[in-house]
Amino acid sequence: MNKIRLATLNMARMGLLGEIIHTEGAYIHDLREAKYHGYYKHWRLEYSKYHTGNPYPTHGLGPIAQIMGINQGDRMEYLSSVSTNQFGLALWAKENLKDDERMTLSERYMLGDMNTTIIHTVMGKSIMIQHDTTSPRPYSRIHLVQGTKGMAVKYPDEKVAIQPDTHSFLEEGKQREILAQYEHPLSKYIGERAKQVGGHGGMDFIMDWRLIYCLQKGYPLDQSVYDAAAWSSLVELTERSVLNKSCSVAIPDFTRGAWRDHEPWPVIDMNKIFHG
Repeated sequence: MNKIRLATLNMARMGLLGEIIHTEGAYIHDLREAKYHGYYKHWRLEYSKYHTGNPYPTHGLGPIAQIMGINQGDRMEYLSSVSTNQFGLALWAKENLKDDERMTLSERYMLGDMNTTIIHTVMGKSIMIQHDTTSPRPYSRIHLVQGTKGMAVKYPDEKVAIQPDTHSFLEEGKQREILAQYEHPLSKYIGERAKQVGGHGGMDFIMDWRLIYCLQKGYPLDQSVYDAAAWSSLVELTERSVLNKSCSVAIPDFTRGAWRDHEPWPVIDMNKIFHG
């Protein structure tokens, strides 16, 4: 998680946005050239030949699933998924590969350019997840959190709207004040060091640091195997829905009902961590 995603988690836990009722996440990244000439040809390009749906839902879903308490008082119940046809790869290949034999193969790719998936939860909330790696558009990880008292959004900028005036986003000064006030303790403690180390703007360092700390101390991890199963299941389930004219598909309860009694993880108390 990056700084704003951790901040929105803190806002949600502290009640600033009210009850969270809808969230949005995405992975939108123009990888057309990289699929043919770079690292991604080893799995993204091959996957595109035989599958549709959303092959990478976890990137956008993970943070908002934790904010919504998925498997921690709520769970994903069913989804409906729709994909465009494949346009981007075939067009890019035609314009850039010239005599390369892959130009003709590209017309047979199944993966649609834009996939949009809507998820309904047992508690009546909704989640929208998108995936597009073959369209000419700026990079975005769309991160939107909507509550009954306000909302927060990331990409391209961090913006917050809260009661009593939710007809527009907060003015810049107030916005910075809110983001500073609700900065996640972990981000506040280790954020600058993470930026210096790097790795997706410091995100990699924060996640690795947190994982190692939990393992060393014997604390439960922020993501369980049930979360991993639920989030990853969307790869298969979105394809099933797309191939069946976007009919809804049930999402298995990997916790076997344990989600009902699992309280959301509290926000990290750094004082408790370092002073017992």
